[in-house]
Amino acid sequence: MRADIAVVILNWNGLSWLERFLPAVIERSVGEARVIVADNGSTDDSIAWLQQRFPDLELISLPENLGFAGGYNAALEKIDATYFVLLNSDVEVSPGWLAPMRALLERDRGMAACQPKMLSHAQRDRFEHAGAAGGYIDRNGYPFCRGRIFEITEQDRGQFDDEAEVFWATGACMMIRADAFRTAGGFDASLFAHMEEIDLCWRLRRMGWRIGYTSKSVVYHVGGGALGYGSTRKTYLNFRNSLIVLTKNLRSRWIGLRILRRFILDDVAAIKFIVEGHADHAWIVGRAHRHFLHRLPAALRERRRLKAMDKSPDLTGQYQRSVAYDRFILGQKRWTDLDPSAFTRRA
Repeated sequence: MRADIAVVILNWNGLSWLERFLPAVIERSVGEARVIVADNGSTDDSIAWLQQRFPDLELISLPENLGFAGGYNAALEKIDATYFVLLNSDVEVSPGWLAPMRALLERDRGMAACQPKMLSHAQRDRFEHAGAAGGYIDRNGYPFCRGRIFEITEQDRGQFDDEAEVFWATGACMMIRADAFRTAGGFDASLFAHMEEIDLCWRLRRMGWRIGYTSKSVVYHVGGGALGYGSTRKTYLNFRNSLIVLTKNLRSRWIGLRILRRFILDDVAAIKFIVEGHADHAWIVGRAHRHFLHRLPAALRERRRLKAMDKSPDLTGQYQRSVAYDRFILGQKRWTDLDPSAFTRRA
């Protein structure tokens, strides 16, 4: 077995997903990788089931739920491998899913991480929200993907059957060089969950690395396995963490104005929540803003630290327009609707 790839599934009370998807992950990784489950302080029967069903499977038991970011940091510290594959427990992998990602990273030594084509498990001809065909970010810190702009996902018609450089790769299924992960400092554990992979990819780019996508590998994601898409907790983490990540990483002398503009756009999103009958989510946006302001001094300190560590930053893929304006004012719903000249290109 080529044990230099470690597929690591972070589990938190995900017994139903493990029962459903883990057997295929193990079967379809034979000869390519070792499979490890890192349990993030589960209180269901996940560990008992794993020990009974797969007694020889590598299992890392963490004493408490450290979140996606902290859980992976703690687990990966214990694993010796050349490549890590971070895989959500609610992902169905296809036969041969690992080899194309490995081949891409071995062919391009300047690429730190990559992701496969991510399709919806429920609608297998549509891209899935969390990653689609590779991630990007706009000037206000809003993430989007080839194949997904805000809530709109595209049908997969082969339009992204390629290998491409992207700005960020999804944490739902990401292959990353272990040395790059460690040199970058891993995930920001203070984020707990959501946006942590974007923050990591942004830091890697600031170090001069690139991020990739390959359609030769395909996976199917249920989505919302730990936090459902309608969860107010998910809304809170996305809005709070997006502001933190923007503050830490955006290269602009006008960061204060960028944050203010982002607050205004978020308030518009809160009004939209109310109009759509989701007042609880609107209140959560305000809570996320308050907690962000509490963390702002720490985020600014981290901003200064990261700026001092910049090494030939490669910001290819940043969108120098507002994707929110393009989506909700101009009505642009597909990747091909966006202005291609607004993407930062490598010099």
